[in-house]
Amino acid sequence: MAIPIVNHTRFDWELDAPTAAQPIMIAGRDLKASAVMQPHHHEWGQLTYAVHGVMRVEANSSSWIVPPQRAVWIPPGVVHGTIVLENTHLRPMRVYAGRAPFPGNDCKVLELSALLRELLLALEEHDRQEQSPREHLLMEMILDEIPRCAEHAIRVPLPADKRLKSLCDALIADPGAELTLADWAAQVGASERTLTRLFERELGMRFGHWRQQARLAHAAPLIARGTPLSQVAAELGYASQSAFSAMFRKTFGCSPSSFFKKQQ
Repeated sequence: MAIPIVNHTRFDWELDAPTAAQPIMIAGRDLKASAVMQPHHHEWGQLTYAVHGVMRVEANSSSWIVPPQRAVWIPPGVVHGTIVLENTHLRPMRVYAGRAPFPGNDCKVLELSALLRELLLALEEHDRQEQSPREHLLMEMILDEIPRCAEHAIRVPLPADKRLKSLCDALIADPGAELTLADWAAQVGASERTLTRLFERELGMRFGHWRQQARLAHAAPLIARGTPLSQVAAELGYASQSAFSAMFRKTFGCSPSSFFKKQQ
């Protein structure tokens, strides 16, 4: 089965480019599971809100999982690609570079506040042909609210070193693998000490933390589509559903079902 590729023409991007006078452009969009948006960049920032569905965004040598009711911020000029993991309704919002709500080039996954969700909906429903004081106020409130949202990222950084990449690729393909770092060292041709150093230097985290993030990334679409937690836990190598749920709650402060619940 061919993977659908979503292409953006230059004309489409220029037509909807935000400006200093109109710093936000927003629209709704539906994408099917397995759709791929090839790596690209643009001069504006982008906040893409997943109303429902799950997507993976790759940028800055990292991969972020965006569950339902979350949004990903991509700064201006950052090359990024997207893979849709579950049928997804997106509300992409383009932000004029001069009004970016966050400094720097870091991507972020945000938990949208109830207020921000309603503001985005109101702006989306506003008549784009009618520039009014109300539209201006909605944009200003949105830009003020975005940086107030909590950040809850499932981020899997990706390495450049060939030995570490071999290990990470294998774990992404089989996140339930129970091999220790010493076991992996024997397979990829590097000492355990070298791999430990590479994880901390290239990925900014220890092996156990990286493996946990990779497992969470694998779990996200499974949980979002309603796969029983006992099955998810077994697939990821956890001894029980309660062990997986305890790890999840320690990481995000809530249960998996609460984290992926579709808010109304």
